Amino acid sequence: MRLKLFVPLFVLLLSFCVFTACNQQKSDEQSHPAAPSGPPAAPIDPVTVASASGTVHFDGVAPATVPIDMSNDPACKGDNKAETLVVKDGKLANVFVYVKDGLGNRVFAAAANAMTIDQTGCRYQPHVAGLLVGQKLEIKNDDPTEHNVHAIGVQNTQWNESQMPKAVPIEKSFDHPEIMLPIKCNQHPWMKMYVNVVANPFYAVTGPDGKFEINGLPPGDYTIAFVQEKLGEQDQKITLGAKDKKTLDISFKEQ
Repeated sequence: MRLKLFVPLFVLLLSFCVFTACNQQKSDEQSHPAAPSGPPAAPIDPVTVASASGTVHFDGVAPATVPIDMSNDPACKGDNKAETLVVKDGKLANVFVYVKDGLGNRVFAAAANAMTIDQTGCRYQPHVAGLLVGQKLEIKNDDPTEHNVHAIGVQNTQWNESQMPKAVPIEKSFDHPEIMLPIKCNQHPWMKMYVNVVANPFYAVTGPDGKFEINGLPPGDYTIAFVQEKLGEQDQKITLGAKDKKTLDISFKEQ
């Protein structure tokens, strides 16, 4: 009689253990996704690396400079010109340029140095910046007034912190790639900049002359993306051979 009772209990216990183990395996797989398949990428040979450079133009009549009213805070005495569309002699500044595709399964460690944003003249400096996933972001306040730093991520967690004049820098990092992630000041509504979080170190931001340069690329076929906060994104295909130095000139026009 005891044997008859023991067998069903044993089967029930065994089923429970199998069920628990399977669920645990599923949980572990969700918490720790499998590594990308395929062989590891070959190391980048510094002898063969190539570069892409060029100029971003603005097609059309440069927009009139829009002044910014900073009178709500007497401590704000910065340049009061809007930064949404900065054009000089037909060249477009603050365009984020990066390798969007073509690096395969290469993985790049976050840079050891921090990317620094300063608040001076009640403006963010720089207006557009890039950094790697996991790289430290340092935000300083060199203004004689309080600021409120609000990062409005979609792929990354939002955060919002006040910062007193000359306070200890705010230090953050981002866990996921995200292009044109806005950072603004809730106390000074004209203050806004964009951080671009990328998975590889091959990026640049055009200067006032519209120029950019990306160095150190292994030979290959690439998609280069050009992103402007108002005018959107353009993509260009490029093939780089060993030691190539190719030029990419593109134009944006007012939408």
